[in-house]
Amino acid sequence: MSENNPEDEARVTSTPERRVPLARGLSAKLLLLTVVFGLLAEILIFLPTVASYRVTWLKERLSTAAAVSIALVQGDTQSLSQTAQNDVLMAIGAKAIAVRDGGVARLLAVAEMPPQVDEHIDVDHLGLVEEMTGALDTLLFGGNRMLRIFGPVGASPEEFELIMPDYQLRAAMLGYSRTVALLSLLIAVFTAALVYVALDRVMVRPMRTMTRSMLAFSEAPDDQSRIIRPSMRADEIGIAERELAQMQERLQKMLAEQKHLADLGLAVSKINHDMRNILASAQLMSDRLQQVKDPTVQAYAPRLVRTLDRAVSYSEGVLAYGRTQEAPPSRRRVRLRQLVEDVHSLLDLESGIEFEDAVPPGFEVDADAEQLFRVLTNLTRNAVQAMAGDTESAVVRRLTVAAERQGSVGRILVTDTGPGLPAKARENLFTAFRGAARSGGTGLGLAIAHELVRAHGGALELVESRGGRTTFAISIPDQPARLEPAPRGLRRPA
Repeated sequence: MSENNPEDEARVTSTPERRVPLARGLSAKLLLLTVVFGLLAEILIFLPTVASYRVTWLKERLSTAAAVSIALVQGDTQSLSQTAQNDVLMAIGAKAIAVRDGGVARLLAVAEMPPQVDEHIDVDHLGLVEEMTGALDTLLFGGNRMLRIFGPVGASPEEFELIMPDYQLRAAMLGYSRTVALLSLLIAVFTAALVYVALDRVMVRPMRTMTRSMLAFSEAPDDQSRIIRPSMRADEIGIAERELAQMQERLQKMLAEQKHLADLGLAVSKINHDMRNILASAQLMSDRLQQVKDPTVQAYAPRLVRTLDRAVSYSEGVLAYGRTQEAPPSRRRVRLRQLVEDVHSLLDLESGIEFEDAVPPGFEVDADAEQLFRVLTNLTRNAVQAMAGDTESAVVRRLTVAAERQGSVGRILVTDTGPGLPAKARENLFTAFRGAARSGGTGLGLAIAHELVRAHGGALELVESRGGRTTFAISIPDQPARLEPAPRGLRRPA
C-alpha cells in the first residue's frame, strides 16, 4: 500500500476554491457591512436625540408648572385646599411648585416635600455634553431619584422651580428609545438594501463577471469565445475590463506562438537527426577527396571539410536545443579578416553583388570563432538576400564588413546598399518569426545572432536602415584579465 505524501495533502487542502459560496461572496459581505455601518451611524445619532428629548420633556413640564403658577399667583393660594394642590401636582407629576422673583422664592403648591433632592437641573444652561451624560445616566441608573428643575419660561421675569421624581421621565425616555431603535433598524435595513443594490450593480456584478471570465479562460486559454467582452464604462472597472481583455488576447497569441515553436522545434529535430547522418557520410567522402592529387581538388577540399564540420556541429546543436541552453562561448583571440574570408567563400553572391573585406590586417577580436562565424554568416546572408531583389544594373549592390577598436571593445560593422528594413521588421528586429525583413522569412537569423552576441557580453544593434544603406554593429568586449595570487614560494620576502 502506498503512503500519502503529507506535502501533497497540504497542497490539496490549501488550494483555494474556484467557486465562492453565496454566503461568503462579496454580496453577502457588502450587505452585512452596510447594515452594521448603518446601525453604528444610528447609534451615534441616538444619544444626542434622546438627550434632546429629555430636555424637551423637562421644559414642557416646567412650562406647565409655570402656567399653573401664574394661576395660583393671581388667585389666593391660602384658600387652595391641600386636596386641590395634590390634584394640581399629580397632573404635572410633581411634588412641589415654586416661583422665584427678585431673589425671593415662594412655594406655591406642595404635596409632600422630599427629604433630599438628588439632582439639580437648570434647563436654560445645559450644554450638549451635559445633556448627553444626563440622558445616559437617567436611562441606565434613573427611576428612583428626585429632581429639582428650574429656569425661566418664555419672557416672564420670574424663574420657576419644579420638584419631581424621575420615574416618569425615565419611562418616557425608554418608550422613546424603543421607537427610535426600531426606526433606526428599519432605516439601516432600508439604506443597506438601497446601497447593496446600487453597489451590486455598479461594482460586484462586474467583478463577478471578470472573475468568471478569468476562471473560464484559465480552463481553455485557446478558446477565443472565453475572452471577456469589455463594457464601455469610463471608470476604473471599465479600464480593468479592457486591460483584462487585452491581456487575455496577448496571452492567447503568445500561447499560440509557443505551440507553433514547439511543433516547429520537433519537426526541425527530426530533420536534423536525419541530416546529421547524411552529413556524416559527406564527411567520409570529403576525407577521401583530400587524398586526390588534383590541385583544384586540393584547393577546395579544406574549405569543404570545414564547412561540413560546421554543418555537423550545427545539427548536433539543434538536436540538443530544448534540453540545454546555447553552449557558452569558448573565447580565444581570433584573426577577424581570415574569418570574414571564410564567410565570403560560403556566400552565394549573385552577379553584380560586390563583397568588400574592409577589416584591417592583423585585427583581432576576443570571441568564440565558431559562434562569431555563425553571427557573420547570418548577417551577411540577410544582406545578400535583401540586395538580390534589385535587378537594375546601375544600382550599386555592395556588402562591406569593417572593424574598429574602441578601447577594449571590438566593433564589427556589416553594411549593405540594399533597400533597408521595413518598419514592421525594425519593431521586432531580434524576435524569431516576427522580425523577418522579407516575405516568407522567419527572422531566425537575427534572433540567433543576437543571442550569440549577448552570450559574449556584447551587443548587436541596428545602427541605421534607409534606402541605400543598412548597417548592423557587433560590439564584443575583451575578457577582463584575471590576476591570480602568486604561489607563496615565489613571493618576495618583506
